[in-house]
Amino acid sequence: MNILITGAQGQDGIILSEILIKKGFNVMGVIRSKKFKKKIDKVKYYILDLLNSVEIERFLFKSKPDYIVHLGSENPSFNQKNKKKKFEKNNIKSTLNLINSINNLNLNSIFIFANSSQIFKKTKKKVNEKFQITKKDPYTSFRIDIIKYMKLLKKKSKFKYINLILFNHDSKFRSEKFLLPRIIKSIKNKDKSFINKIYKQNIYADFSHAEDICNAIFLLIKKKIIVDNIILSSSKLTSVNKLIKYLLNKNKLKNIIDSNINIKKKQINLIGDNRFAKKILGWKIKKDIYKALNEMNN
Repeated sequence: MNILITGAQGQDGIILSEILIKKGFNVMGVIRSKKFKKKIDKVKYYILDLLNSVEIERFLFKSKPDYIVHLGSENPSFNQKNKKKKFEKNNIKSTLNLINSINNLNLNSIFIFANSSQIFKKTKKKVNEKFQITKKDPYTSFRIDIIKYMKLLKKKSKFKYINLILFNHDSKFRSEKFLLPRIIKSIKNKDKSFINKIYKQNIYADFSHAEDICNAIFLLIKKKIIVDNIILSSSKLTSVNKLIKYLLNKNKLKNIIDSNINIKKKQINLIGDNRFAKKILGWKIKKDIYKALNEMNN
């Protein structure tokens, strides 16, 4: 099968490409420029403007992918000059260009959309695929609008999609703009101020190794399973403070955490219920966030 991956040079794009190539799939990677974090042999890379509907439709007409895994999106944390409204507008436009091109060309392509757990209403309970979603900001608004549009299109045409609901997942390919890479960088630089700032927050979250998440996406493709929504997560709550202590110990650093630090009340982020994914995919979690930390710390 021919698999098209947008955001092919992001963390998930790199790992998923490697998995699919090893399993014998043909992989096309959409990138923004010729600057590579890691160029994977046998992946055909294409520089495409996802905001250009004509360019996208021409490309899909020629390539006719069996699956389009849409991992590429703009994030305001990567470009502080980007206003939030522009971020939301660009992500909606690029995603709709892909979806509408599939529909306009009457392709049989299956669209896999990488969504975020942040669409869910805050709760201390584990959330499943049927849990309430809510708009909070441009990041979640764009994602919920796309879900609604895909549902509507599915009713009107033969459009097929899978809405991936992803929780925190990291690897050595994770951008340094994200939390765990920033913690590792701060520890290596002995930046006590930042480390104590995060430690004080007392954050708990559902963390996974990105390779496990990408293996689940591979299984969806391999087994040709189509579901409207699927949660991919560790289904475990991990303390960021424990991760910090683990890293400090690995780097043989002492006296970094202030002894008189005023730790806030336990701040729990969402926990995903991954039972549905395990059941339909036969998916097994083989790595954990500590394995990812070791890889990132080296």
